[in-house]
Amino acid sequence: MPLLFFLCHHKEIAHLHNKKTVLKLIKFILPPLFAGLSIAFLVVFFSPNMRAALLPNVPLPSAMSASHLSFSDAVKRAAPSVVTIFSESISKEPRYKRKNTVQELGSGVIMSQDGYILTNYHVVNNADQIMVILTDGRRFFDVQLIGFDTITDLALLKINADHLPVIPVNDSYVSNVGDVVLAIGNPLNLGQTITQGIISATGKQKITDSPYNNLLQMDAAINVGNSGGALVNSNGDLVGITSAQFKTRENLNIQGIFFAVPYSLAKKVMGKLIRHGRVVRGYLGFEGTAVDSTGKEVNDSLTPVTGMRITNLDPLGPAWQAGIEEQDIVIKIAGLSVANPQKVLEKIGNTEPGKEIEFELYRDGKIEKIMVVVAELETKL
Repeated sequence: MPLLFFLCHHKEIAHLHNKKTVLKLIKFILPPLFAGLSIAFLVVFFSPNMRAALLPNVPLPSAMSASHLSFSDAVKRAAPSVVTIFSESISKEPRYKRKNTVQELGSGVIMSQDGYILTNYHVVNNADQIMVILTDGRRFFDVQLIGFDTITDLALLKINADHLPVIPVNDSYVSNVGDVVLAIGNPLNLGQTITQGIISATGKQKITDSPYNNLLQMDAAINVGNSGGALVNSNGDLVGITSAQFKTRENLNIQGIFFAVPYSLAKKVMGKLIRHGRVVRGYLGFEGTAVDSTGKEVNDSLTPVTGMRITNLDPLGPAWQAGIEEQDIVIKIAGLSVANPQKVLEKIGNTEPGKEIEFELYRDGKIEKIMVVVAELETKL
């Protein structure tokens, strides 16, 4: 027994001795090692010749080289698909009262090889004749107006042509504040012009007449003639359709604030115009105020939204007819939380009139569920 105790004790002593030896070795090696590495780093950092010899020479993309920042590749990809549009309205008054014909200048974006072109509605509104000029000089006078949408100020044209240059798109791209964007159009009929800026804000609704519109705000300059042109990112992918209309509508005679309809919204509008010739949106007949978990109105972007208090209830609208009341606090619409009002509005707008959707709301301390039949939103011409 004593012999066994002695052996175990001897092993522990040996283990401790080895551990101390390793610690002494580490303390002896690490300081000069770190000192040597630090000196080497300083020498390489302050010696361009040695840095160039030791570090790999990784080529940068052409748009990000240190001596030359350029978006020419993006312009080359997108510019051929941006066209010039002239429209002319002839007065219907008798000749002796007739004034000069009204001409509009704008731009457009080729969305398909077979000739579908997106532009702004105000560019072709009430036009008796529309002319489209491509970047290669071809002119088209037989232009068909497929349809238009006054809420987004978009119109869809069609020309009889094939194998046209189509604007590059990236459906997975999401616009973020700070993204570099390029506006391509024909301002003041000066010929195709490129202006550059960044996305300043997204989800702008107050500048429009409808919550169903959702604009991008940016500072790439657009002027008369730019309307209907392309807003692209630094890769040349379509970000939106530019419009000077929303700025002039509010008399915003200031610099650095311009607007565009996001590509995702423009794509949906174009699809509906191709299928139906018009844009059909659902309508429920009320407005709402965001509230928090205590029922207080939310006026900032930091407080979580948990409900929407019903206001301005249309007395003959679908919601009123279904039994929705003023001051009801809606929690969900069609299964979607009202914490994300943009998704809810999109769901309502895309719901076919005549279909039912479920409201989950809070009234008199109880949760209730009410089915509402969606009506069609009437738009002003």
